[in-house]
Amino acid sequence: MRRLDPLGLAHLPVLPQRLDTGIGVVGAGFIVRDSHLVAYRDAGFRVVGLTSRTRATAEDVAKLRGVPRVFDSLEAMLDDPEVEVVDIAVPPREQPEIIRRIVARPGKVRGILAQKPLAMSLAEARGLVEACEGAGIRLQVNQNMRYDHSVRALKALLDRGDLGDPVLATIEMRAIPHWMPWAREERSLSTFVMSIHHLDTFRYWLGNPLRVLASTRPDPRTQFPHIDGINLTILEFATGARASAWDDVWSGPVREGAASDIGIRWRFEGTEGFALGTIGWPGWPERVPSTIDYTTVHEPGVWHRPRWSQAWFPDAFAGTMAGLLGALESGSDPDISGRDNLRTIALCEAVYSAATEHRVVDFEEVVNRPGEPNAGLDSESLAV
Repeated sequence: MRRLDPLGLAHLPVLPQRLDTGIGVVGAGFIVRDSHLVAYRDAGFRVVGLTSRTRATAEDVAKLRGVPRVFDSLEAMLDDPEVEVVDIAVPPREQPEIIRRIVARPGKVRGILAQKPLAMSLAEARGLVEACEGAGIRLQVNQNMRYDHSVRALKALLDRGDLGDPVLATIEMRAIPHWMPWAREERSLSTFVMSIHHLDTFRYWLGNPLRVLASTRPDPRTQFPHIDGINLTILEFATGARASAWDDVWSGPVREGAASDIGIRWRFEGTEGFALGTIGWPGWPERVPSTIDYTTVHEPGVWHRPRWSQAWFPDAFAGTMAGLLGALESGSDPDISGRDNLRTIALCEAVYSAATEHRVVDFEEVVNRPGEPNAGLDSESLAV
């Protein structure tokens, strides 16, 4: 079937030439069941088998999605000669140990797709990156908002220079996440779990910021103790560009009886044009495609409004796996490599510090802060 690309915006991922690389999946939660495995099937990728803490759940998911094998353990899966790539989809607290177990086990695993956040601290994330590099395993991080189709289409416009020099980018989220039980055990609620999507997207569009301003308050609806619920963030860039995100997980008392106004909207303004977009994720489990509308001074008064059938959930999940499989084919770094993702973790640290310490935070300060868990990360390793 022909893959449409409206107006050359490259909103779809580049698939690897080889689609039969054996993939083993760790985890059998709803994100694996309804996003990973659906997207991989639609892209033609080959999932060899999966393993999970609860075998009965793994068997149910495998049967539902046509996965041929269920393994009793991670080690049993790694021993299967068909498994070349491991897709990890477990809570953040469990992920580092699983990566370390893969690295420590001699074998032919060539690539890992890890979930975001890679780790809940910059120090631990850096250790995982270095361990994978030392073992010759390519590490990709599933920052899948980069493969949301409107986000990717805007990146194509920026790369082509259609909008001129960046001036202002904004993301306004009014949506109510379903916090998983593990979220109550972590040091951060919104920053490392929800805001990380938007922070990584700003990095994808604009690179690393110079300074970070942020404010946070608890979400009135979330009952367990937390600090960072509703996050407001401003990023300042060396080019003069600014970016701002309003991550409103409260969104008003809509579950308490008020009318609802749920959605995610973004806007990007340049010196020669601007673009408006929506993110379809809040409509999940319905497949709601994201959108982009844009206009430029080169075509006065004209709006371009390309549309497509694909949606962030589940289709974007094929993109992050495609990036890893393509890197294995070419011998290059994945497009969202573990080392690149250290910069997103550093940005999360900067936002968390700015919000909780009530001050402007210099990005390089976070990189080089002495005595902190992330000390020793030089600016060169975090440069764009």
